[in-house]
Amino acid sequence: MKRYRLLILVLCAGLVGSKVLLVYSGQQNKASDEFRRQFIKNFQRTPLNTTVGDAMMLRILIESSKAKRGIEVGSASGFGAINMGVGFQRTGGHLYTLEIDPEMVKQCRDNLRKVGLEKTVTCIEGDALKTLPTLKGNFDFVFIDALKRDYFKYFKLIEPKLKPGAVIVGDNVIRSERAMKDFLDYMQESPDYDTVIIRASMEKNDGMSISYKIR
Repeated sequence: MKRYRLLILVLCAGLVGSKVLLVYSGQQNKASDEFRRQFIKNFQRTPLNTTVGDAMMLRILIESSKAKRGIEVGSASGFGAINMGVGFQRTGGHLYTLEIDPEMVKQCRDNLRKVGLEKTVTCIEGDALKTLPTLKGNFDFVFIDALKRDYFKYFKLIEPKLKPGAVIVGDNVIRSERAMKDFLDYMQESPDYDTVIIRASMEKNDGMSISYKIR
């Protein structure tokens, strides 16, 4: 009888251990470079998402500048947030991504969970003109990719929170140049910023502005 009970205990312990191992393996898999590469490669992007080349440029900028606290204005379904999230996870930082569309917020959060980045990236629902003022502390990385005519409004809400050395990126600045003229004029003429327009991808025949906050 004692042997029978002992056998039952051993079998139960083995089953529990197996379940724990499976959960742990799943977590490890979600965080693996290979899993994330495949997820990004197979991501069903829409015209609202940033391009593959631009997303990689954002990640490189985050990692090379060792950014710790970032803001993305315009999450869509989270393709850019995932790429930037990988960068922020590597620097030990955190990204706040803002999105007005509830359905896009749901998709973004789901996709972040699928690649194990839900603790590195926080998706905030609401109009960025209202949610940006609620963000506390200083930031050293910004990516703006929302309503083009409001770029300058978004930026002016963020600017007081920026640390010297911060990197600010604006998307679609070639094809939507007229709609964001006030933003581009400010970034290119202000003595507080060094700014360049680049094309990291020809997919949309467009480009990004990259600015460095001098002081």
